Amino acid sequence: MSLLAPWIIIIVVLNGCESSKLKKEKKLPELSVMPLRTHNIAIPHGYISEISAVQYVEIHARVQGYLENIYVDEGKEVSKGDPLFRLSSSDYKEMVTKAQANLQRAVAEAKTKQLEVDRIKLMVDKNVISRTELEVAMAHRDAAQSGIREAESVLQNAKIHLNYTDIRAPFDGIVDRIPFKIGSLINPGTLLTSVSKIDEVFAYFRVSEKEYLHFKRNGFSGKRENKSSRVSLILADGAAYNHMGYIETMEGDFDRETGSIAFRARFPNPEKILKHGSSGKVVMSRELKDAVLVPQESTFTIQDKNYVFVLDKKNVARTKSFQPVEQYENYFVTTGLSRGDVIVLEGIQQIRDGVPITPKQAPDTIKFVSNNAHLLN
Repeated sequence: MSLLAPWIIIIVVLNGCESSKLKKEKKLPELSVMPLRTHNIAIPHGYISEISAVQYVEIHARVQGYLENIYVDEGKEVSKGDPLFRLSSSDYKEMVTKAQANLQRAVAEAKTKQLEVDRIKLMVDKNVISRTELEVAMAHRDAAQSGIREAESVLQNAKIHLNYTDIRAPFDGIVDRIPFKIGSLINPGTLLTSVSKIDEVFAYFRVSEKEYLHFKRNGFSGKRENKSSRVSLILADGAAYNHMGYIETMEGDFDRETGSIAFRARFPNPEKILKHGSSGKVVMSRELKDAVLVPQESTFTIQDKNYVFVLDKKNVARTKSFQPVEQYENYFVTTGLSRGDVIVLEGIQQIRDGVPITPKQAPDTIKFVSNNAHLLN
């Protein structure tokens, strides 16, 4: 045996001891972990909506005439019965005067015919003339009385046309744009302006059949006090509207082309912020019970499948797949994971399947879900 062999054996043993010592001194990665819990959560879904006044009417001219007066300005509030416009009325006043004269003439003629009937009746009673002449006189009287009714109808129609020259607000509301100026010739049917009452507004939006069924199963009743009917509104600038609304009705059937159905929500509008024809986004919340929420930062994807690292009893990280059911901001609502599973929250790039770690308890980040999502428990 060579003299070098003992030295070789000693060196190998020393190297083995040094390697074992290094392994013992090597620290395991210290990573934040979080035990999964279940939550009852309401996740919001937004739908583009069209805003309409609860009361809205277009003001059209009923008669022809020149625009003599405009009593209101665009965007001003009016009360029911307030004057809005006046059209030239001289022609219609003349029609009323003429109709009144015709009515008086018809009344006088009817009186004359009645006197004739009375005179002939006396003569018939004395057998001076035949009864046939009385019947003729009575027919003339009846015709004259019909003339009175016709004249009254013409007078009433003339008065109505005269009243149409004075245009008033049909209800309390706000005046829209006025496209004409004083002196403009207005024809029957011309749109003068519109008036909208916006103390409350409607918001129309469309949902899918799946969402409709979920909504119905959650107890829709069309009443303000029903929790499942409550909705919020996001304005066009992204700001949240200050008042909650409620869904009060829906269409009777689905659109065959889109497979959606229209809902109508009602919102109070005391500050008159919402206008007829504006837009927004109605937000309905979908409630999920016993949902397992996983922060997206703790997940990774391999071949279109989603995974997290779950610690076993020996603090060894094991990959586990899950199925996202809902996604909102930085969280997945999942299936495939269970309450009590401890997942690696941060630093997943530093480890792989089967690697032990030193777990560091992280704070429960679920409480930092956006204000647009609501934890119900």
